[in-house]
Amino acid sequence: MMEILGQLADGIWISFQPINLLLILIGVILGLFIGAMPGLGSVNGVAILLPITFLVPPSSAIIFLAAIYYGAMYGGAISSITLGIPGASTAVATTFDGRPLAMKGKARLALVTAALASFVGGTVANVLFTGFAPLLASVALSFGPPEIFALMLLAFATFVGLGGDDIPKTIFSICVGLVLASVGFDEISGAPRLIFGDISGFLHGINFLVLAIGVYGIGEMLWTIDSTRGKITSTDTEMTIKGTVEDAKIGMKRGWKGTAIGSFLGFFVGILPAAGATPGSLMAYGVAKLVSKNPEEFGKGHPGGVAAPEAANNSASTGSMLPMLTLGIPGSPTTAILLGGMVIWGLTPGPRLFTDQPEFVWGLIGSFYVSNFMALLVNLSFIPLFIWMLRMPFTILAAMIFVLSVVGGYAATRDMHDVWLMLGFGLSAYALRKLDYPLAPAVLAIVLGPIAEPTLRQSLLLSSGDPSIFFTRPIAGPITIVAIIFIFMPIIKWMMTKSRSGAAASPPQ
Repeated sequence: MMEILGQLADGIWISFQPINLLLILIGVILGLFIGAMPGLGSVNGVAILLPITFLVPPSSAIIFLAAIYYGAMYGGAISSITLGIPGASTAVATTFDGRPLAMKGKARLALVTAALASFVGGTVANVLFTGFAPLLASVALSFGPPEIFALMLLAFATFVGLGGDDIPKTIFSICVGLVLASVGFDEISGAPRLIFGDISGFLHGINFLVLAIGVYGIGEMLWTIDSTRGKITSTDTEMTIKGTVEDAKIGMKRGWKGTAIGSFLGFFVGILPAAGATPGSLMAYGVAKLVSKNPEEFGKGHPGGVAAPEAANNSASTGSMLPMLTLGIPGSPTTAILLGGMVIWGLTPGPRLFTDQPEFVWGLIGSFYVSNFMALLVNLSFIPLFIWMLRMPFTILAAMIFVLSVVGGYAATRDMHDVWLMLGFGLSAYALRKLDYPLAPAVLAIVLGPIAEPTLRQSLLLSSGDPSIFFTRPIAGPITIVAIIFIFMPIIKWMMTKSRSGAAASPPQ
């Protein structure tokens, strides 16, 4: 343990070298704005800036790219809260409660809560990464298709209650998301599916960010215009240190449970190959609502609904680094780009990296702590700017949301087909909200569908079609049982409520 602490201290000292500290600051600021811009996100940001890193040593290069990754995780919440447009797929769950808080004039509370939860999530993940890297890497490696499918089933189970008491509408919403997730080529047979009259744009499937921007950008804007007739509660709160501290206290008091759930669950989901921060943040939101004393407040502006996904996506971003460094397996699209950069710099990720290149590895781990703290300070410093955006008249703000949504929808795939698709999703989302259908389960389904379907089919191929594989394996079995209990829990509660109301209505003998 003392040896690990000594190596960590050396790593933090490497991060405090002037060039590395400057790169961390620049990387965090760039990442913050990259994450806040719809359609960009950490993947595009790291990919665009990767060539610049060849001007500096490899250890400084990876520190710079990791700082961008951290900044982008913080930045995704900004546009989700202030404009209702997810800056990246990892910040979609933040929109569920962050935007309602901003609409109530509590944008500062939402932004401060998001920043603090992100910091706590990143710190918890850094501590877990530092102390248990080899052990956690071996646990992640033991997750095969049955275990990953069981985890996806658990995520769906936590969202069954997201639509309130209307279970049929929630299940319908999940089914719509699963259908949209299956558009494109079949991963196993290679056959095209649901391409609607051979429209070539559907062959690459439906990009999740296009759906998210359509639903929470265009759809939310139309809903706001219709429900408020343009009379939006403005955020006139002045930015003072006292006010920020008070909001921090409220945010942590009401969101500590969500922060704790997001910090640990996000890290665990992040270390699993092919999972990443988006499923982690959505799962954390679902679990936080499930264990809350006031679940009915979620979706209407609960600080815990902001804290859980923000803690989770920051924790997952650190977690996804773990299999990349220890096993050479990227845990997310961004870490896949980082892996490619390491290979270009002449480094070989894997178990021997810790012994062959300790200065590089511990310099990177040390930079996680410094980047996380720097991102918190930068984020809190820019909150007055973000609140100023909300003081604009809604006529200007609505036009800005529309333009950013169109640009973000195009930037995601650079295909005009996706822009039209995004506008269609926006109109559909508005219609579904008018009919009181929950949208969050559909968003969850389109994220988890492409992970759940192939792992289900691979598992059944392994067992020759026997579904008991999900119950007999030591890790998959308990997760599957818990998921089934969660799925049937709302139905049991509904039956109990009905029987009680029936007993109360029956006349005494």
